[in-house]
Formats: sequence, structure tokens, C-alpha cells
Amino acid sequence: MKVLKIFVLGIYLIAAILPFYWVLVTSLKGPKEIYTFPIKYFPSKVTFESYRQLFSFANFGIYFRNSLLVSLSAALGAMVISILAGYALSRHRNKRFKNGILLAFYFTQMIPPFILMTPLFTMLSKFQMIDKLSTLFILYVTMVIAFSSIMSKSFFDNIPISLEEAAYIDGCNTMQVLFKIVFPLSLPGMAAIFSFSFVNIWNELFLAVMFIMSDEKRTIPVALNSFISKAGISWDIMSAGLVVALLPTMIVFAFAQKYIVSGLTKGAVKG
Repeated sequence: MKVLKIFVLGIYLIAAILPFYWVLVTSLKGPKEIYTFPIKYFPSKVTFESYRQLFSFANFGIYFRNSLLVSLSAALGAMVISILAGYALSRHRNKRFKNGILLAFYFTQMIPPFILMTPLFTMLSKFQMIDKLSTLFILYVTMVIAFSSIMSKSFFDNIPISLEEAAYIDGCNTMQVLFKIVFPLSLPGMAAIFSFSFVNIWNELFLAVMFIMSDEKRTIPVALNSFISKAGISWDIMSAGLVVALLPTMIVFAFAQKYIVSGLTKGAVKG
């Protein structure tokens, strides 16, 4: 049984790593070697020319900066708002009110985004908010905040209220309870919410295409999409762009994984 588990996990690991490996190898090949047959699974001569072209001719550094700025700020904004909303929903005593808000959050997740594009574009045009990174920030926060609030509530539900009651008995006020008891215990939830928000915002394409017109304000998904043209696809530059685009999400998960653990509050209260 153990051998079977190792075999299945090994196949899953290969399936998960192989696409990334192939993109990385393609980015290190020369343009001619990409199309050679039989296929070479490792470049005969490693070259970083595709990365040089990516940052010199494609303005990829500007796109990377735009994506990083919008993704980090929107993920942090969504995390703060959803943490406060989740705590309020978790501790609110009126079940009808909580269920109504949660139902509204679930309902927003079922609405196809493209249905809102026309009225949203018309409204933002009237307020002269088209082609602005600040507009993307607002849209991205609203895009992830509903699900993030639901996630946040589930984390706060697992924190015993008796911990807060004990802190109040010891003389703490509400702010002290939040910052000394509740928020430290909810760090795994914050990390999970931030990671979820960051990855979804970083990879978002549809809104960025609709509301950003200027080349200098493009994000990475829009830039990668622009590499596809009628003349074909520059696979070496596209692969280099994909490798660079994957780095921030890998760093975020590498940092957040030590916080995303279950049972942080287990044993905090006996009985």
C-alpha cells in the first residue's frame, strides 16, 4: 500500500513539474533549436538571449512593475478588509443577518464577470477612470473580497471565543484583544487569504485587457497575451516571460506555507 502511494505521488509530481521544466528549457534554447526534430529535452547550448530580448524590446520590466504594484496593493487591501469582515461575521450574534450577508457573498460568486463588463465600462468611462492602475486596484479588491471574507470567517470560527473572554477578564480592551489575541492566532488565515488574492490578481487577464489601453500600464498577463500574433508565437520569449511571471507566485507560497498550518489553536483551551 505504501509503495502504491509513493508511485501515485511520484506520477503526480512528474505531471506537475514537467510543464514548468519544459517552459524553462524552452526559454534557455535558441530560436532554431526550439523547432528541431527529434525534440531535445535539454538545450545543447544554454542561452539567455530570450530573457535579454524580453526586458529590452518588450518593456517587460514595466509590465512586471505594474503587475507587482497592483497585485501586492490589492491583495493587501483585500486581506485587511476581508479579515475585518470575517471577524464581524464570525462574532455577530444575529444569525439571520450573518446568513443574509453570506448568501449575498455566495451569490456574487455565481455571476459571470462578462455580464458586468458593459455597465461597468460605461460607469467608469463617465468617471474618467479608464486606463488607470488605480481602477484595476479597486476592481481587483472587489473581485476577491467576497470569497476572501468567507475564508476569513471560517478561520475566525475556529478561534475559541473563550480566549477573548479571558482577555477581557484580564482587563484588555477590544483593540488589545484583536491585536494581541485574535490577529496573531489568525496569521495562517491571513497568509492563505493573501496568497489566494495575490495569485488570482496576478494571473487576471480579462479586466486588464478591458480597462487598460496604454502600453506602459499593461500588466504581465496582457503582455504575454500580446506575444501571440498573426505571424506566430515567439516561443522562446513567451517561455522566458512565463518563467519570470511564475517567480512572484512561487515566492509568495514559499513565504506563506509555514503559516498555513492547521490546528494552530488546538490545545489553547482545555476541555
